[in-house]
Parts: sequence; C-alpha cells; structure tokens
Amino acid sequence: MERLDADGLAFLVLRGPCHTGTRAVERPPATGHALTGALAVVTDDAGRVLLGRSRRGMLELPGGKTCGPEDFAAAAVRELAEETGLVADPRDAHVVTMLADDSHGVPRLTAVVRITAWTGTLANPEPKLFDRWEFFELHSLACVGDVFAPAALALEAVWPGVIPGLPPVTSYPIAADQPPVPGEPAEATRLRASMAQTVIDGGWAPSEPVQRALRTVPRHRFAPEVNLAAAYDGGDRAVVTRYDEAGAAISSVSAAWLQADMIEHLGLEPGAVVFEAGSGGYNAELIAHVAGPGGRVVTVDIDPWVVRRTRRFLTEAGSGRVTAVEADAALGAPAHLVPHGGFDAGLITYNCWDIAPAWREQLAEGGRLVLPLEMGGYTRAVTFERHGEILYARHFTYCGFVRDQGRQARTIPVLSLLDGGLTLRFEHGTAADTTGLEEALRGPRHEVATGIIMDSTRSYFGSLQLYAATTLPGFCRLTAHQDPDEAVTGIAKDRDAPAVVGEASLAYLIHVQTKDGNRPQDKEWEWTVHAFGRQGTELAERLTATVRAWDRHVRADDNDQHTDPVLTAHPAGTPDGQLPAGDVLDKEHCRLVFRWPGRDVPPPRPVEHSAADAVRGF
Repeated sequence: MERLDADGLAFLVLRGPCHTGTRAVERPPATGHALTGALAVVTDDAGRVLLGRSRRGMLELPGGKTCGPEDFAAAAVRELAEETGLVADPRDAHVVTMLADDSHGVPRLTAVVRITAWTGTLANPEPKLFDRWEFFELHSLACVGDVFAPAALALEAVWPGVIPGLPPVTSYPIAADQPPVPGEPAEATRLRASMAQTVIDGGWAPSEPVQRALRTVPRHRFAPEVNLAAAYDGGDRAVVTRYDEAGAAISSVSAAWLQADMIEHLGLEPGAVVFEAGSGGYNAELIAHVAGPGGRVVTVDIDPWVVRRTRRFLTEAGSGRVTAVEADAALGAPAHLVPHGGFDAGLITYNCWDIAPAWREQLAEGGRLVLPLEMGGYTRAVTFERHGEILYARHFTYCGFVRDQGRQARTIPVLSLLDGGLTLRFEHGTAADTTGLEEALRGPRHEVATGIIMDSTRSYFGSLQLYAATTLPGFCRLTAHQDPDEAVTGIAKDRDAPAVVGEASLAYLIHVQTKDGNRPQDKEWEWTVHAFGRQGTELAERLTATVRAWDRHVRADDNDQHTDPVLTAHPAGTPDGQLPAGDVLDKEHCRLVFRWPGRDVPPPRPVEHSAADAVRGF
C-alpha cells in the first residue's frame, strides 16, 4: 500500500497480484447426464440409403459419439469410415437437423448429417458390431423390420413420411447450405420418359417447356414412400402423402396430366415469378423448370409437416428456385416475397369453395390464376385472367383435389333423412327449409322421362351437373346410403344425384338403363327425373326443362367439346347493377356470374332463392 498527499487530500493506491484470466473448469467428478451422437445419411448413385444390420438385431445408420472437440459433421465422417470403409470429405457433410429425445430416461441429442458425396468400396471393418451393410430403396423403409430409433428418426428427418408411426421427437432443423444430392436408378429415367410421353400424347402438355419439365424433374423423389411404378403410374395417378385422423387425404402429389394441364394454362414466360398455394415440391419444381433459370416460385402451405417435407425434398432434388413458406395460403404470399407489380401467375392445388381476395390482389394485371373451384360441389380447374378487379375465365378442366384446410375451409350444410338412409348437401352454403320432406319421401314417387339418351361411350354427367348447379334455384345434392332395392330413390348406394327442393318436396335426376347388349356400345341410358311431395310435379318439370336446355345448347357428342359458360368473378359487395347478365352464385369473397349459351337471363338473378321461389318456373 502506498499513501500519497495532494493539496491536503490523501488517497491510497492498493496493489496486488495480476488477474490470471477467466477459465472454464469442471466439477469433479464429471458424471454423464445425456447421450450425444451423429448419424450419417448416405445414398448411392441409385438413390438408395445405406443401413447396417447390427449384432443387436436391428438396422442402424453409420454413426456414433463425438470425440473431444470434434464437431458433429466430422464425427459422422469418421464413423462412416470406421464402420463401412467409405470415405467422405467433411465439406460434403451437412448437419441438417438436431433431434432431441429420450432413451430410458436419459436425454439424447442426435445430429443428422447428410453426406452428399463419398468414395471407396463398401466393407464391414467392424464385424463384431455389424453383420453387413447394404443399400435400401426408400419406399421399402416402411417394412424392413426393426430400426434403431435414432436412425429411424434421422431417416424421417431427411425424407419425411418414409417410416410411419415413429415415437415423438423434438426436431431442430438447421438451415444448412446443402447442395442437391444426385442419384436415381435407370428405371426411374425410363418410367419418367414414359409418363411424360403419355401426358404429351393425351394433349395435356403441348408446349416444349412443360414437356421438358416432365422429362426432367424426378417425380419419385417427391414421393419417396411409394415405388417407382406408383410414382410414375401412367401420368394418371395421384400419390397421397398425408391423411387426417379420419383417413381422408389432405396432401398429395397430383396426377401428372392435371399438373401439366394447369401449368400450361398459366401461360408462363421465361423468368416468371409464380405463387403456388398448397405445397409438396414436385409441382413447384415443374413450374420452376418452365419459368427457367430467371424464374422463381413461392409455395405456401398451412401444414408444418408438409412445409418441412417440401423444404427437404427441394433441398435434395430441387433447382434452388423455389421458396417454401409455412402460412395460410388464403392470405397469399408474405409481402416481402411478392414481386413489384404482383405475381405473373398463381396456381392453387387444393379444392376452393371461394376465391381468396389475396390471390387476385397479388396477381399482376393480365396475370393468370388457375384454381380448382367448387361450384355446387363440382370442381373444375378454372383458368382466370385478371383485368382490374375482375377475373375472366379462359378455360375449364374437370378435376378433383384435396380440400382446403385454412380459413377458407367450409362446412357444407348437410341434412340426414330417413334414419340416415339419405342425406341432402347444400353445396352453395345455405340450407333450405325441409320441413315435411321426410313425410313426402314416404309417399308416392312421380317419374318423368326426359327423352335425353346417353350411351356407354360418352359421359355427359360432369357437364350436366355443373349446368344444373349454376342455373337451378334450390339446388342441392341427394346422396343414398342404402342399396337401391332398399331405398325409395333408386340412387345407387354411396352415389349422389343433382336435386332441387321445394315446400316439403324434392326432385332429383338419375339415369335409367333403357337398352342392354353384349357390347358396351350397345347399352343406353335415359335421364329420368324422380320427385316427391305436393310440388314434386312442378319441380320435376323444372328439372326436366333444365336437362333438355342443356341438351340443346351445351351438350356435345365429344366429351371434351361440351360448351363451357362465360364466367366472371367479381369482388364481394359488387352492386347488382354492375354485374353482367347471367346466373349469379354468391360466395363470401366473390360473386360468380355464369352466362350459359341459350339462357336469356337478365342481370342479375341470384341462384339461391327461398324454398317457395324454387318451384316458380324455369
């Protein structure tokens, strides 16, 4: 200590040993409280994943504990060499996910490391631990027997959906800069070419960019849970990838012909920026290939699992030009991803009861929006073109998709009749008064033959359904849940028919066979109307008139040549006086106006009326 004086003030200077710096110290003795490890996910040039049959009687991925200051990627590379003889550069090892779970009460942290390149010859250097190593097809992983839990969870992290029924785990995906991983069997190339040719021959992909995309994008890598034949099934099969608790499909890879048709009608130019609602990866990659290197796709889905799966598959086999976003697609794309002036095109990949305002608002002037629109419960992929606040329909394609799960999802009013033997679905969203209808159904049935004949070589039902749904006041759909000989309607079990309701009355349309033969082309059916209730005769006449009007003005012998309506979609709240002439179908967010040939409808006349109005003329 040193004492100093300064102008009558005293202060002390204290000196001691210098500080030695901060140290990290252990609490001896160290005890283990958790398990950590790294697992290497490796595929060969055919896209098969490497697994070892361990002496513990299960399949395992290469991997093990880290050693000293070693990072997880380096540990995976080291364990891969020690256990299989394969050599990888740590720069080709990418930690894509950290998994946190529990093993017999001990916390466990597992790094999932994707190896994108390797060399060497597969061997078994540790025969005391493993019987053998072999490569497995991804679609076979659901039925290979016992798999070590961390390995199964790691496989799920890289290819979500390949192994069902896994135990819960907390996953921390890492935004790793992983390059695409090549590898597919020669059979995939052959099947993809065959699928593309089938779609092209069917007239669904007339343009070279769409044809090239079909031949290039590996569809099977976006549906790894099915075999190659199922993934490329003639271009006519959708692959369901997710079900809800009731067993209904809620996510899928759509049929290739339909994807091609919808993309064709987007009218994309090179460099286009496209919005997609409903993810999966494959369809977005098709769009990205059509738009070219300067193009971009923003795909949005409400399901976190679907988005995680989409991102992984795009990382594994994508072009890098697709951005997957977890959000309600009915709200459109996040603002920072919307290009100045709006998207060049938009594609919706699930059934829509309504048209979300954001889809129109984020679409550039003159841009096209293709969406599967439900009209009376019947779905058509409608190609709309935006001009100002109005969408003009340019094309219709018969189709069907999974249902919307977001805020636009609708609960359709359904009425059960005759102890569940029948149900009425009011697809337009408003249920009619059905008082006295059950009593009417127990009474006599009135039948009217329309005189309109169809044979087995031509299908007219889809066109007639849509015509009836958009022109008939009081329209609904009648479904039978009993065999025809047990029910009063004559409708086949679990089938439905277009119907209209009145005051304690009902009429519906079915086809009755009028001619049989040994060959399909010799058979014929006639459209027939059945009706019940005191207003049944009037309803039957009205429905019969609808069928005959459709026959005169819409029907064509060629199924693909039925006349489509002129359709425009206007924002909700558009005054009646600003709507064109036609039949009006009001949704929550838009007003649809249908102008069918041969119908002289003054502007506007809403489709939905009271039950009393339902029987007043055609």
